[in-house]
Amino acid sequence: MKTYFITGISTDVGKTVASAIITEALEADYWKPVQAGDLDNCDTKKVERLVSNTKSKFHPNAYALNTAMSPHGAADIDGITIDIKAIKVPKNKNHLVIEGAGGLLVPLNNKNTILDLIQPDYKIIVVSRHYLGSINHTLLTVNTLKEKGFDVCILFSGNKHKSTENIIKKMTQVPVIGRIDEEPYFDKNVVKEYADKFRDKL
Repeated sequence: MKTYFITGISTDVGKTVASAIITEALEADYWKPVQAGDLDNCDTKKVERLVSNTKSKFHPNAYALNTAMSPHGAADIDGITIDIKAIKVPKNKNHLVIEGAGGLLVPLNNKNTILDLIQPDYKIIVVSRHYLGSINHTLLTVNTLKEKGFDVCILFSGNKHKSTENIIKKMTQVPVIGRIDEEPYFDKNVVKEYADKFRDKL
């Protein structure tokens, strides 16, 4: 069984929709270790609503923080410190999709970042969305992961931007799963269509 870690080049680039699609494609379990803010409509609930198979299980956050900001800051407001030793990967007998928070170097505390949650055997999927500066953010993210020896691939999100995607492909030389287009909405049917489309590339 494989573990897939979904990270983004920034916040709001489409990690949660990507996580739902990959969870559906593999009928995997899903886990978001650290949720910061929006607890009534957290990413776990969003993914659960978008997944239609009955095999996937949705594991509780290790930390559910009240404020929508960087986890270290949200934890400080809640009067706690995130201890990465307390973030235990759920025991399961299925593929597992783990969704990070924000980008790769988002701080969890004064010493650790999201990167410290990634184990050597994880397959890393970097969600890249076009905006001014996204090439730099994508290259920084992918190159950091490659330098540490991780198995990395890219999933584009949003409207196609040919020159951006081409230079990212040339300069990273990592596999590209495909692109999640700028859809009018995402529901179970749309997610299932993408899951069927991407399954063989996972």
